[in-house]
Amino acid sequence: MDENSPIFAIAVAAELAGMHPQTLRQYDRLGLVSPTRTAGQSRRYSMRDVVQLREIARLSAEGLNLEGIRRILELENEVVALRARVRELETALADELLARPGRRVFAAGVEGEVVSIKAGTRAQKANQLVVWRPLRRG
Repeated sequence: MDENSPIFAIAVAAELAGMHPQTLRQYDRLGLVSPTRTAGQSRRYSMRDVVQLREIARLSAEGLNLEGIRRILELENEVVALRARVRELETALADELLARPGRRVFAAGVEGEVVSIKAGTRAQKANQLVVWRPLRRG
């Protein structure tokens, strides 16, 4: 069971969120919280839904209207989805790097050019000293 498991009936979710069940029905109609439905069309709320209901109550107490709250929740949900996608892509990239050992790596050469070096080796460092003297004008 995780935070997205739909386990709470509307009365329990309302109690956990500190709201009246009718308020949860209204929020469902407005699309602020969308609980899953059973075969008999009963609403089932997850712990994530309850947390979201509490967030709605907090934002409402701060004076935001329901449309503003809906937009904030939409953006927060988008951020959660994007973070999950980034983790997925990072994992795919790590798997790809592990699956292809010996790939080439690039470094900057002495003159600023791109130099290809083998993975696992280090670029050679130059230990030269350059003295800069400004030009004297007339």
